[in-house]
Amino acid sequence: MPLTAAEGHDFEGMDKVSQGTQLDDLELQLGAKVSSATIATVVRAVDLLMYFKDAPTRDLGVSEIADGLGMSKAATHRMLASLRVRGLIELDETTRRYTLGIGIMQLGLAYMDQIDIRRMAHPELVRLSNRTNETATLSVRVDQRRRIYVDEVVPRREVIMSVSLGIPYPLHAGASSKAFLAFYTEEEVDRYLDSTLEAVTDGTITDTAALLKELRLVREQGWARSIGERRSGAASVAAPVFDHSGKVAAVISVCGPKERFEAEFDACRDALLETTARLSMRLGWAPGRMGGEVTAR
Repeated sequence: MPLTAAEGHDFEGMDKVSQGTQLDDLELQLGAKVSSATIATVVRAVDLLMYFKDAPTRDLGVSEIADGLGMSKAATHRMLASLRVRGLIELDETTRRYTLGIGIMQLGLAYMDQIDIRRMAHPELVRLSNRTNETATLSVRVDQRRRIYVDEVVPRREVIMSVSLGIPYPLHAGASSKAFLAFYTEEEVDRYLDSTLEAVTDGTITDTAALLKELRLVREQGWARSIGERRSGAASVAAPVFDHSGKVAAVISVCGPKERFEAEFDACRDALLETTARLSMRLGWAPGRMGGEVTAR
C-alpha cells in the first residue's frame, strides 16, 4: 500500500534512500497491524464454530452465541453471515436460529480420510461384503453420545441396504451404536443414561433397564444385534474394533433387509468377528484388555 506525506508523515529534507527506508518501515508496521486483525478475526470465527460443539442444544440464537463468546451482537451477526456463505453455518429462516452447516461435515469427512483406521479397514470391508453378500460399514464416535458412519461397501445385488455417511446417531439406537456403548465404563454409561433415550424408530430401546440388560449381553458375547432399531425394515450385526489399550477404536457392522438377513445371520456374525479380530490385532489389541463392567443401575 503506497504512503505519502499527506498521510501524516514528513519526508521533506530526506534523501531518496532515507525516504525509501522510511516507507518500507511504515508499510511493514501497517501490514503487521492488518495481519494481526485478520488473525484475530479467524480466531473468533473458530471460537464461534467450536462453541456449537459444546452447546447444550444443536441450534443457537445470536444472543446466546454473543453472550457465550463475549462478543457484541452486531459482530456475531456479521461473523455468522460470513460463515453461512461458506456453508459452515446454516440459518433456520423460521426460528432465526443457527446450526452447523454441511461444510462442517465435509471438513470432518476430509479429516476422517486421514485417519489410519479408515484406510486400514476399507480392504477388510470389501472382503467382508464380498463374503457375506451384504453391506459392510465402519463407524467411529464423534463424542460421548453419538457416532457416524465413515465408510461402507455395498454388495452387487438388486436389493441392498445403504447408510448415510457423516450423519450422527445416538449410541443406544442400532447394533453399531450399542457396540460402542456396551464397552463404556459404568460411570460413562450412567452419564449417558442421565439423558432421555429418544426413539429413532419404533424399535429403538428407550427403557433404561432394558438397555442395560442389552448392553451386558453385548459386552459378554462381543457383538450387538439390531432389528429395526435405527432403521425400520433393516437388520444388522456389529462388533467393536479394539486398539492397543483395549478401547473401542471403531465398530464394523454387516447389515441387510430384515427378511433376508435373519436367514444368514450366523454366517454374517462369524465373518464379522473374524474381521474385527484381525483389525484389532493390527491395532495392537490383545484379549482381556477392555474397560469397566456394565452393571445394573
